[in-house]
Amino acid sequence: MLDFTQFGLAINITLFAAAAIVVWFAGTRLTGYADAISRVTGAGQAVVGIILLAGVTSLPEIGVTATASISGDAQLAVNNLFGSIALQVALLAVVDLFIGRDALTSVVPDPTVLLEGTLNVILISFAAGAMVAGDVPFLGVGLWAWGCLFGYVGGVWMLSKAQGKRPWLAARGGEVDTPLIREQFEREEASAAEDDNLKTLLLKIGVVAAIILVSGFVLARSGDAIAQQSGLGQSFVGFVLVAFATSLPELSTAITAARRRLYTMAISDILGTNIINVALLFAVDLLDTDPEPVLNRVGDFAVFGALLAVILTAIFMVGIVERRDKTILRMGYDSLLVLVAYIGGVAILYTLRPDT
Repeated sequence: MLDFTQFGLAINITLFAAAAIVVWFAGTRLTGYADAISRVTGAGQAVVGIILLAGVTSLPEIGVTATASISGDAQLAVNNLFGSIALQVALLAVVDLFIGRDALTSVVPDPTVLLEGTLNVILISFAAGAMVAGDVPFLGVGLWAWGCLFGYVGGVWMLSKAQGKRPWLAARGGEVDTPLIREQFEREEASAAEDDNLKTLLLKIGVVAAIILVSGFVLARSGDAIAQQSGLGQSFVGFVLVAFATSLPELSTAITAARRRLYTMAISDILGTNIINVALLFAVDLLDTDPEPVLNRVGDFAVFGALLAVILTAIFMVGIVERRDKTILRMGYDSLLVLVAYIGGVAILYTLRPDT
């Protein structure tokens, strides 16, 4: 495997910056293709966001996780997964900044988003409970890790069945604000999406996915090398740099979706990525060479990272239910609260970092 530490610090910084630019622009193209697929297939923004967008933007995270697990750093892989889950939720507050006029949670009437958030809370809490209770091996993988995988599959199935159903309708200004009306308005205001057929769109997404995978790998490896060469090592600050690198695809696609008024897709991308991160626990345990389940070897850092993600997700869910459209500092009150809670959580994570 290519060792980026053999390059100088200046070269790694250049590689990191170049890869970040490539990932950003690839993410903007991916959002347009995803919107077009949503229109061509009739699938809703929530389903496309949580399956397609989240799947593609998670490729760098999947690559880093698999590499760490095969290299014998499975415990580090788990710590990275749950440390980055909280970061992903905080990205929604950053996305809110790019809307400005209304709070992000006030313009999402689709009840499917609440279902996604609830599944996030359940699955992440399930994983946190597994790390506290301890795991037992079953067919070469921890039993709780199997539960995380089946929980993800069941969640996606539930979301696909929920698409199109309207168990309740949101109100806005005293009038019913249905997802159908909102999505029609969003697409009228959005930039013209690609009008290719499904086969061509999937081919284009495949190309963009390959670009994101390669660039994301360069981001993560060069970021890790920068952390070591700058004297940060694999400390907390180095971890944050790699977490930010692997989160760039989600940030790019979510901001682009929000600018095109595809708010449901933007949120679904982030929430879908976090559910995939939980499912990746199965991959970590499967690829790890140690017979002891990996969830038995993680510490308080991963547990607190998971619980922090639950709290941040729950705050956004409250915002979606309340639908308050007032903003402060160009973001909704819930987004500001998420940023404050995230910063406080990061301070605590610093004291729990694995290399203390």
